[in-house]
Amino acid sequence: MKSLIKTIGLPFLSGLAGAAIWTTLSFSDSKDQVLPTPSPKMEQMSFASDYSPNRTLPDSPPTSFVEASENSTQSVVFIKNFSGTDPRRYSMFDYFFGSGPSQQVSSGSGVIISDDGYIVTNNHVIDRAETIEVIHQKKTYKARLVGTDKNTDIAVLKIDAEGLPAIKRGKSRDLKIGEWVLAVGNPFNLTSTVTAGIVSAKERQINILGGDFPLESFIQTDAPINPGNSGGALVNVNGELVGINTAILSRTGSYTGYGFAVPVDIAMKVSNDLIQYGEVQKAIPGIEAVEITPELAEEMNIKTLDGVIITHVVRNGAAEEAGLQRSDVITQLGDQEITGMGSFEEALSYYYPGQKLPVTFFRNGSPETVQLTLQNLEGGSGIIKREYYSSALLGAKLEAVNTIEKDKMGIDYGIKLTGMTRGYLRDLGLREGFIITQINREPARDPKIVGKFLEEYSGKLLLEGVATSGQPFMQSYTIR
Repeated sequence: MKSLIKTIGLPFLSGLAGAAIWTTLSFSDSKDQVLPTPSPKMEQMSFASDYSPNRTLPDSPPTSFVEASENSTQSVVFIKNFSGTDPRRYSMFDYFFGSGPSQQVSSGSGVIISDDGYIVTNNHVIDRAETIEVIHQKKTYKARLVGTDKNTDIAVLKIDAEGLPAIKRGKSRDLKIGEWVLAVGNPFNLTSTVTAGIVSAKERQINILGGDFPLESFIQTDAPINPGNSGGALVNVNGELVGINTAILSRTGSYTGYGFAVPVDIAMKVSNDLIQYGEVQKAIPGIEAVEITPELAEEMNIKTLDGVIITHVVRNGAAEEAGLQRSDVITQLGDQEITGMGSFEEALSYYYPGQKLPVTFFRNGSPETVQLTLQNLEGGSGIIKREYYSSALLGAKLEAVNTIEKDKMGIDYGIKLTGMTRGYLRDLGLREGFIITQINREPARDPKIVGKFLEEYSGKLLLEGVATSGQPFMQSYTIR
């Protein structure tokens, strides 16, 4: 294996030069998300940040934001991400004439959600971190990563501290378009900065999230958000948390009028799950759906643009058992009306596997309602505590594929590669999301068995699987 890595050679290093130039032009040190301008009942954590009661909106615009600032700035922290060398930032000239790669330091923000040290931030703020530091009121803490969720770009950290000022929690479902909000964070490494604006829109989908089941229903705001604000707080005029700042829409990398935040109702559900179970308990309806466009409405003779159209029903899934069919138009989940994919995904995010809800839909122009029992990613109704095998040598986290992935890829089993860093598997040319189905003609089912086998194996290796594009893959290697 060592000889495999040593044979990378000069051609590989020279290829990094172009990547380094591209990275310099495209990424900010703060790891903020920057977008190009577009052509059964579960017990929840008892956070000090639980819903603030008796919330009322002011009858007129506030004369100042002093109270909101005082109630929120003390709960926002500065986060430093110390990660390993990113080869994209270096060319061969750095290796021969410079000091070579050194540890990277990037930064962002986070929000204290409990007085005993739980902090919510963005997944991209702590991505690839080897060490994480949290700075609060001039004190520096080493942080432990509790869990991450790429589907919502949420991560949870834990520091060893007591009596911290947990932020009061608002309710993003009650947030109104036109309502005043503040963005609190650490833009450009400046601590405790506050900017004001209004809620411009809700349920925005901007197609930036990773993960297998990206959940996009962003709050859009014109409160200025700049590099370093990611993971910070979006608060209302009472200083209550209503969102986690995540992305900006910009040509320059700095604020140009549009910012986006994960609604707090979603962020806290995800955080609760990561803290209690180490895994987001995603409720699956067993369908794929799309937004209704004017063209689709005309083609399918649909009289409304509200709702979503079912395009695929998962075999033996919850929707199939409930009697839902392809081309049905879903207009309501539980008590929430569905206007598009944003509201559809957000409505589902509040439920747990095993819970039942009425689904209202139109079939051939006629309204119908069925009871849908939501499932987990394994097709059952219980809590999932997914088993992983993490390996620094392999440079990846290995996990068994879930029911939805099996249906999508047309496979019966497999081991997916996630959280990839520098290591053996990357040197083999494998990438994030690759699924291994066979090793030397033997089925790959158990992450621990597969991981240990790859760590110790030498000789001829035949890997079969499915690439992230969905294409079948087969490649042989010689491992020494």
